[in-house]
Amino acid sequence: MARRSIRYLQAVLVALAMAGSVEVLSGKDKPGVKLVPPSRTSMADGKEMFRAYCAVCHGPQGKGNGPAEQALKMPPADLTILARENGGKFPELRVYGVIQGDSEMAAHGSREMPVWGSVFRDISRGSGAEVNLRLRNLTKYVESMQVK
Repeated sequence: MARRSIRYLQAVLVALAMAGSVEVLSGKDKPGVKLVPPSRTSMADGKEMFRAYCAVCHGPQGKGNGPAEQALKMPPADLTILARENGGKFPELRVYGVIQGDSEMAAHGSREMPVWGSVFRDISRGSGAEVNLRLRNLTKYVESMQVK
C-alpha cells in the first residue's frame, strides 16, 4: 500500500495546466511545484490529456518549456523533435513505454517524470482497456507534434 502511495505521489507532480491550476512556487533555493491530484480527462482525446498532464513540464507545444521547468533537476525533453532525433521515424514504442513507466529516459535522471501508467490505472479504476487507450492516444498526440 505504501509503495502505491509513493508512486501516486510521484505521479501527482503535474497539475491541470489547461485549467491554470499549476502553481510554480518560489523559494530561497529552487522553485517548486505544488502537488495536486490528477483530474480525469477524456481517454479519447490525446490533446486534452497532454494539456492536463504533460504541458506543465513540456510546455503547451511540447518544446520542454512548461511553467514547472525551473523546478526540475533536468530540463524536460523537447517532444517535437523525437522523430528527427530517431532518424526521421517517431519512436512510438519507446514513447509509449516512457509514458507508461516501463522505460526511462536518461534525461529524466531519477525519474522526475510521473509514471502515468499507474496514474491512469488509478483514475480508470484499474480498467486495462481504458489505460491502454489513454496511453495510445497520448502517444499518438505526441507523434502529431513532430516537426517536419
